[in-house]
Amino acid sequence: MRGREVTWNMLLLGAFMLLSVAGAGLVAALDSAPAPASAASRPAAADLPPVRIVGTPFIPNTNPRQR
Repeated sequence: MRGREVTWNMLLLGAFMLLSVAGAGLVAALDSAPAPASAASRPAAADLPPVRIVGTPFIPNTNPRQR
């Protein structure tokens, strides 16, 4: 009698997984995200303005006993 319960659980799991994958595929197909830009159309790193850092730089504490 225990075999049928296991079979139904696996069947429900498979059906849920199939519907989830189908839903994710449908959302991905309908998503209107633009195509990624090619490397040629991106500005070079030298063309970008320098970034200003505000505040003290973060230094991770690798030794918790030392403050």
